[in-house]
Amino acid sequence: MSNQSTSKPKLSKGILEMKFMQRTKAKVDKEIEVAEGRAMYSSELTSRMLNANSNFIIEPSYVSCENLIEGRLSFRGMNAEIEREMELEKAEKEATAERPEQEAEVSTNDMIEFYAAASHTIQKKFQKHKKVNNKRSNSDNIMNKKNKKFKKPQSDDEILAK
Repeated sequence: MSNQSTSKPKLSKGILEMKFMQRTKAKVDKEIEVAEGRAMYSSELTSRMLNANSNFIIEPSYVSCENLIEGRLSFRGMNAEIEREMELEKAEKEATAERPEQEAEVSTNDMIEFYAAASHTIQKKFQKHKKVNNKRSNSDNIMNKKNKKFKKPQSDDEILAK
């Protein structure tokens, strides 16, 4: 009875068979499958296994691992169309590999000058705040130096005498 009160209500089979409920049906089926799998292997699975993230990438083929050529191949003119495509791909790869670096639109010296000016401007902005704080701290230091001696607290009689 406690299981029914904690779990959410289930949809009937007739409703799940309706066309607009297909996504929900797939989700419900998946949840049921996961629950059955956990129940079946509950004695073997630890909480660490259930909450762990995968650190592996699963590739369906070893082509990318071995740097192999994908697709169809043709040798000695057996399939001229495929050989033409292979040549185009090879030429494209060589063109991208041999492509010279693009010339910069802004020279390095211009960039240095710009950033030097910008950093100088920002530095000025923060120096204003430091000067104000320094003036305050200097005046506080001067007052503290003058009042360094310990003053005896006034007694009640001296206060009334004034």
